[in-house]
Amino acid sequence: MSTQTTTTTAYDARAIAPSALAELRVTDDAGRACVPYSAGEGGDPLRCCLRLSVPGERIALVSYAPLRRWAAGTGAEPGAYDEQGPVFVHAEECGGPAPSETYPFARAEALRTVRRYDAAGRIVGGRLLEIPEATSEGFDRAFAEAFADPAVALVHVRAVEYGCFHFEVRRP
Repeated sequence: MSTQTTTTTAYDARAIAPSALAELRVTDDAGRACVPYSAGEGGDPLRCCLRLSVPGERIALVSYAPLRRWAAGTGAEPGAYDEQGPVFVHAEECGGPAPSETYPFARAEALRTVRRYDAAGRIVGGRLLEIPEATSEGFDRAFAEAFADPAVALVHVRAVEYGCFHFEVRRP
């Protein structure tokens, strides 16, 4: 499996880690069994390889708690900030993210929440990002703004429409 970074942009977008994916493909973070199915029309944002699904691929919709999993590796205690939500993943192990010159799921005019967390796992701010035509430049500015605050350890990018986690960026 490839590395967790996928972009040749200013910041590295991180997919869900292979070890977490192995667990999620059995039981998700809400304690439910993984139920694979064939993607109908495709277009589902896959958080294992940070690309859209294609028709007929075997995928699953699972509950994922990204901050909880990060905190387990760092010793942080996010408390009430520990959220879980729906994400699409391949039902079986995939090749992981491929290198890209853009951030994943970047569509001009789409709305994203860029949420900032400190080393303790607490939310220390965030912002709404309307992705501009120059999608990578828009994300780069939002991440630079976030990491200008020395308290920010990592950033989660989430969809506004459904609130679901898209990818993580850690302090460079």
